[in-house]
Parts: sequence; structure tokens; C-alpha cells
Amino acid sequence: MSPTPHTRGTPAWVVPSAVGVVALALIAFIAWSAAGGTDGASAPADAAATTAADATPAPSGEGQDGDPTDVEEPVAVSFADAERRDPHDLLAIGPVDAPVVLVVFSDYQCPFCAKWSNDTLPVMMDYVDDGDLRIEWRDVNVYGRDSERAARAAYAAALQGQFWEYHHELYLDGKKRSPGDLTEDALVSLAEQLSLDVPRFRADMQDEATAAEIMRNQELGLGLGAFSTPSFVMGGEPMVGAQPTELFVDAFERALAEATS
Repeated sequence: MSPTPHTRGTPAWVVPSAVGVVALALIAFIAWSAAGGTDGASAPADAAATTAADATPAPSGEGQDGDPTDVEEPVAVSFADAERRDPHDLLAIGPVDAPVVLVVFSDYQCPFCAKWSNDTLPVMMDYVDDGDLRIEWRDVNVYGRDSERAARAAYAAALQGQFWEYHHELYLDGKKRSPGDLTEDALVSLAEQLSLDVPRFRADMQDEATAAEIMRNQELGLGLGAFSTPSFVMGGEPMVGAQPTELFVDAFERALAEATS
């Protein structure tokens, strides 16, 4: 198939950063897990710590006279905000006006993401073909620079209309690639194997606009508390982990029934 933020406030489960980024990641993870369980989710503690601190604003405290200054109040999360429905989204597939949107928060070094892409994504693509589902892919890159480099490569492939083909190769046979296979040279070699325009691919991969888009997607996920991968929003409801395919089918059918009732 070919593919057709700064956050406005702090999610309700986020605590002030003084408590510690480890507690922040744990709270966010528990909040997601309540909806979908934790089996098949991957959340490296060190990566969560480095990204959570940047994603969470600290309260400003009190002024010198003892009066509170501009402390930002937590706001309730609306997971429906994860949906963009942008007709120009290069990392999305399915009708913009599909009844249900599945937003996937992933990482190219996450073994459970690879498993989900191999086992469940093809089934969800059937609903895309029926016009009932739109899938929007968002890389959160919790594993660091190799993940971010792979995400930029996938986006460079998307600029040539081959995001899903390149994505499939990054998760070939349901397995993640080794760090040695995620170097710039290895990623460019993969583009060559897919008959992409290699000079253009290399330039797009290094382009600031590509980096900005990858960061925008990452901030979306972290702003919602998606510190473990894979995490999902299906019809506005969160799910965590590479759960059995039938659970995603059930969740889709419930969301479809609600959207069309």
C-alpha cells in the first residue's frame, strides 16, 4: 500500500517534576496501562527519564513576597487530540474522514513494536482498505539517537511515497534491527535496496524540516504520556502494548459501532 507541541497543558496524571522523572514515567505508564494492560510494552527507564524532563513543565512556585506566581494547573487529557486527520500527513494511511482513527506511538528499536507491526498491523490494514479506519504513525524514539535516526529515514522514504515499504523493512519478519543496521550508511543502503532516489533520500534524512516533523510527533506522544512503546489511541481511547490482535479487533469494532451509531 502507499500512504495517502508544545502541549497546551500538563496531562492530568503528570506530577510536578520535583517528584522526579522516574515517578512521572511510572504514573504515565500506569495511566495508559489501566486501559490496555502492560504485556508487550517496552519502556527503557533511562530513555523515559531523559525525555520526560523535557516534556513536563515544572511549576513556577511562589514569588519573593510569598504570593503564588503563574503555576500551571493540570488539565484533563483528551486522547482524541492525538488524531490529526491531516490530508497531507505522510505517515498516515486511510480516509481522512474514516469513522475510526488509530494513532500508533512506536520506536524502531522496540521489539514489541516490531511484533505488533508483523502480527496486528496487517489485520488493521484490512479495515483501512474497507474505508473504516485511518492509521496515523508517530515515532516517540524513547530509545534515543538510533531510533530518531531510523524515524528520520522512514520519513525521508515517506517523502518519496514509500513510508510503509521502508517501515516494513525496518521491522522485517517482526524483528527490530540491530543498532549496527540503524547507522546512516545502513539506512541509506536500505533506501537503495527499495530503489529510492538515494541522493534525495540522504538530503531529506538530514533536512531540518524532517527533524522538526519527527520532534513534533515525539512531543505529541510524550505530551499524552506515551512513555512506553508501543502505545495506541483507538477512537480516542488509550491502549498499551503489543496485545493479542483480537483485542485490537474488539477495540476497533467498539469504536466503529460508537462512531456510526
